[in-house]
Amino acid sequence: MFPQQLTDSRVFEIAKALLDGFDRHYKIFSETSAQSKRRFEQADWHGQQLAQRARIEFYDMRVDEAIERLERDFSASKLPMEVWHQVKLFYIGLLTGHHQPELAETFFNSVTIQILHRKYYRNDFIFVRPAVSTEYIDDEEGKPTFRAFYPTKDSLRETLKAVVESYELAVPFDDLDRDVGLVYEALMEQVGNVRLRTNFQIQVLSSLFFRNKGAYIVGKVVNGFRSLPFAIPILHNSKKRLYIDAALFGEDDLLALFSFARAYFMVDMRVPSAYVQFLRSLMPRKPRGEIYSAIGLQKHGKNLFYRDFLFHLRHSTDKFRIAPGIKGMVMLVFDLPSYPFVFKVIKDYFPPQKETTREGIMGKYQLVKQHDRVGRMADSLEFTKVAFPRNRFEDELIEELRKFAPSVIEEEGDSLVIKHLYIERRMVPLNIYLQDASPSSMEHAVIEYGNAIKDLVAANIFPGDMLWKNFGVTRNGKVVFYDYDEIEYITDCNFRKVPAPRTEEDEMSGEIWYSVGPHDVFPETFGPFLLGDPRVRQIFMQHHADLLDPAYWQERKERIQAGYVHDVFPYDRSRRFIHKIQGAAAAQRPEDDMIPAEEAVDVRPEGPEVHDQGVLSGFATGGVHAGD
Repeated sequence: MFPQQLTDSRVFEIAKALLDGFDRHYKIFSETSAQSKRRFEQADWHGQQLAQRARIEFYDMRVDEAIERLERDFSASKLPMEVWHQVKLFYIGLLTGHHQPELAETFFNSVTIQILHRKYYRNDFIFVRPAVSTEYIDDEEGKPTFRAFYPTKDSLRETLKAVVESYELAVPFDDLDRDVGLVYEALMEQVGNVRLRTNFQIQVLSSLFFRNKGAYIVGKVVNGFRSLPFAIPILHNSKKRLYIDAALFGEDDLLALFSFARAYFMVDMRVPSAYVQFLRSLMPRKPRGEIYSAIGLQKHGKNLFYRDFLFHLRHSTDKFRIAPGIKGMVMLVFDLPSYPFVFKVIKDYFPPQKETTREGIMGKYQLVKQHDRVGRMADSLEFTKVAFPRNRFEDELIEELRKFAPSVIEEEGDSLVIKHLYIERRMVPLNIYLQDASPSSMEHAVIEYGNAIKDLVAANIFPGDMLWKNFGVTRNGKVVFYDYDEIEYITDCNFRKVPAPRTEEDEMSGEIWYSVGPHDVFPETFGPFLLGDPRVRQIFMQHHADLLDPAYWQERKERIQAGYVHDVFPYDRSRRFIHKIQGAAAAQRPEDDMIPAEEAVDVRPEGPEVHDQGVLSGFATGGVHAGD
């Protein structure tokens, strides 16, 4: 792979400097992820949130440092292109035996595309295609990617306990034998009386997955040619002890757990490609890029997404169009009918009622990226200088871009270059969904809408514009928020009751008669904008009337200000083991021993994530295509 003759003696030094920059990044990234175990054991939820936000920023900081070093030491932007070609070849040589070669290639791209002109974004100079295989990489010196346990039918319960104990959590369990018994019963419901094959085993990834206030054991039960994916969430109770909250089985449950609308996991892993390979065996329908993003490696996830996108463009002929639905005042949204994503461009100017700026909107999107999205805010992929084939755009869309976002586009021959855009998973806008919904589907969607807002509130997020059009319905019926230009922290809002009119003239006037501050919110006024349809109003008032009460919002705000971190579960509450404990068993283990007292009195309706489990040869395969 090495060139026969160097045209510049600094080629090796440049390649080494680039790899040093990546290695520094991954060292800091890994240390932060590894410390999540300690934070979980100490119930340091605020520390976990801060680490999550900080970790997202690490990558860009290291990229900036690498660019600064290359310019300072090598005048990188002035080097001839044959030097950059050789730098890439030497860089490939340095990746021999590396434990994260695919991530290092993405880091190389992130640095060089900010130095080279766009016309050199080719495989000769950057990694348009991967150059180093990640097959069969493992940590030969440390712990293996996954551990295998070989129970018999008689020893299965004891083996499940050994699996949990193998993670050596420093906090004792409230009653591990009881919890393991519940996991065993749930597993038996899945496998029934299936015959155990000679290779019957339980495989679990060697590191726990940490997010929000939970730790997750992730693995699969293997029996012959069949396998059953599973995840076991571990939480803290009010006595500062651990308990197993549920047992999740099947691909659909795992897809919901690793959803694009949830925050990234913290995972201690030296060989991420091996983790991704294992996770894909649990979720074969989930693209590799989304799995990389779910475990905190969103930059490489974005790189893989873009490779998949280019592949799709080469093998499709439909045209980009203005996305169906109500046009936004801040974003110009377009899509490709054959592709399950939408493309969002910030407009150059906004209506007077939108008091914001491009920088302000970008800040909101970054806030969402760093925040716990609690399954209710779609992840966005941010791209710069993306070249699209001009002939794949409908004329109407071109005119819209020229009219509303001329500073963001460049038309270069056969290409249309968009300087900045966001890409998100496509969903059915909730207002469109409700137009054609059956009575049962409408009820489900309205309940989900309210649950989505309450989950956002629990995460300290006020959506701002709560109109139906700003929420989408995913393939599995989950309602997700995707319009971020007006979001605020709940703790920054002032929730007020509408003052009584002073006079009869005030009451009859179409104008407000009271002062309104920049952060004042009047929940009572939501109704006229949201509940014009009597059918929707009836459902909403039955399940979520509290959202129109300022006291509800203020009480949640005060709890957050007091330092309480709400529990938001990435699975339906009906799946929790607490619901299996009745009568005398409930007396032995009171509900408020399993969960914080504040959560024990939360009686809102169940969420939508009920997954129909089919059975094939004794193992659940997942009935409904939940997607994520």
